[in-house]
Amino acid sequence: MGSRSDALSPRKEEVLRAVVECYIAGAAPVGSHTVYDSEDFGVSPATIRKEMLALEQAGYLHQPHTSSGRVPTGAGYRYFVDALMAPYSLGPVEGRQISEFFEHAQGELGSVLASLSALLADVTSCAAVVVGPRADSAVVRSVQLVELSSHVVLLVAVLSTGAVEQRALELDVAPGAADIDRAAEALAQALVGKPVATEVPFEGLPYGAARLVSVAADALHGAEGPLAENLFVGGHATVLRAFGAVETAQRILALLERHYAVVSLLRDITDRGMQVAIGGETGLVPLSECSVVVSPYLVEGQEAGTVAVLGPTHLNYPQAMATVAVISRQLGRMLSSG
Repeated sequence: MGSRSDALSPRKEEVLRAVVECYIAGAAPVGSHTVYDSEDFGVSPATIRKEMLALEQAGYLHQPHTSSGRVPTGAGYRYFVDALMAPYSLGPVEGRQISEFFEHAQGELGSVLASLSALLADVTSCAAVVVGPRADSAVVRSVQLVELSSHVVLLVAVLSTGAVEQRALELDVAPGAADIDRAAEALAQALVGKPVATEVPFEGLPYGAARLVSVAADALHGAEGPLAENLFVGGHATVLRAFGAVETAQRILALLERHYAVVSLLRDITDRGMQVAIGGETGLVPLSECSVVVSPYLVEGQEAGTVAVLGPTHLNYPQAMATVAVISRQLGRMLSSG
């Protein structure tokens, strides 16, 4: 817990922590007696009330109604996340769910990531987002050419991200078997172990082989596609349960359908060096009552994509942050190992 220029006194920190934890647990305004009963502060309920009033005046708590308890503000949650959270370890059930998923994950990458977003939503009770690896982060592991017919050759490339790119290449001139072999050899020499966007030279090759290399390279480079196509969202039903106001839930669901906007949001949060964006920190009006927890994952040492959860501002920050961190680390490890 680093030093803060706006640091509260130890007692105010303990009271604020208790209010945030009680509100996360119950999602109802927290009164001074609830805080007093939550742990032994060594002071009277009247002192607790006084400290809560001071926290309200400082902008960390808010009283929705004059006769109700207090709820944390965005500033209160931010102070809690930055300075008051205790370390969190995943429980045995959560840990086993995640471990078993990665032990048995197989098949097409998109299906795996879609299932992973559903798992993350289930574990955290939040909407979950997994952004697949960017194509420009991929390294080619293998590339093959297979003749399908006289004028069609199948390009098959296995990438370090786990993706298998297949493209049917239609050629104006039928290549011979020797041309296909020469082209496959040239592609492998130029691309294996290198980024997918690497240029492939075809000078010195016979016309048929050179033409095939050119078409194959263009098809492979075109496989990058828009980033938004690689986004997977799980837990749509969770949004409806988590937010009491139907209009709020509908706005959030509408945003989640705009994949490019979600990808841009997550990129902006990570570019600002944040793991958590709370309420207005997201910069998006539909998310003013939400928090987003983000963790990029690495493939072969390079940042490749993002794992995130989106929930109400009273989400369980310690659990959400720990879960997102574990899953992003496991996903990066799985994709790096191929």
